Amino acid sequence: MNAPVQSVSSASTPKPRGSDSSIGGLLLESGKITPENAERVLRMQKELGIRFGEAAQRLGLITEGDIQQVLARQFDYPYLQAGEGTYSPKLLAAYQPFSNQVEQLRAIRSQLMLRWFARGHKGLVIIGVDSGEGTSLFAANLAVVFSQLGEQTLLVDSNLRKPSQHEIFDLKSRQGLSDILAGRADTDVVAKVDAFVDLSVLVAGTLPPNPQELLSRSSFAALTPRLDQHFDVVLYDVAPFSVGADALAIASRVGGVLVVARKNHTRIEDINLLREQMRHSGAEVIGSVLVDF
Repeated sequence: MNAPVQSVSSASTPKPRGSDSSIGGLLLESGKITPENAERVLRMQKELGIRFGEAAQRLGLITEGDIQQVLARQFDYPYLQAGEGTYSPKLLAAYQPFSNQVEQLRAIRSQLMLRWFARGHKGLVIIGVDSGEGTSLFAANLAVVFSQLGEQTLLVDSNLRKPSQHEIFDLKSRQGLSDILAGRADTDVVAKVDAFVDLSVLVAGTLPPNPQELLSRSSFAALTPRLDQHFDVVLYDVAPFSVGADALAIASRVGGVLVVARKNHTRIEDINLLREQMRHSGAEVIGSVLVDF
């Protein structure tokens, strides 16, 4: 996260006691309260016999949202407050983790765990029919909820025509997947997303003039098992089916496909055609989801 971290000496700073000590420590570490204010909180906590977080709230030092955030950190369930970080505000799994939309994402995650990843698979292609269907945003949010589960998650932006994951996660790296496939970079260009303990992103990299040919090379076939060795879940955000056969090349290597359709936008016949083409490529269509991003 981008919250300031204040160095605190154990000799000069009081530490919250009892069951609230880790809550207080996280509030101090994240800069939500100062060491001086911690003393005020401890005095109220002792006088009233209440929890550290409750005392801090009564003093007006923190909000309920601050408490929820540090509780999430205690249980390794990272998320962000509105306006925190430089990521896209449409990352609902990061900024609104308890919303209905994110609950639906978690339900999809559970289905995928049972129907695909529990069968020993690591990679999954996320694909839509046309541009503007919210596929990349869905893939980004799905990657976040997998990381919140504690799965070591990698999101690969394999849309080498019009990539967007570098914008969603505010990543500055210019090298990425295309550069690896062309032999100009290695997997050390994978970027860890600091706000989420178990999430990494491999951006698309330099836009090539021949994306389909590049993705069809043996270098991509060699890359996927390398990524599988280091991550529990590898999600591939691919170019829309309507713009070319890139997705077919990727799906034939990865093996599994999740089709994304946009509510009141995607046509059923187009989805059926996509599913049929994926089957012909040798990929298994795990299912389809309807999004409204």
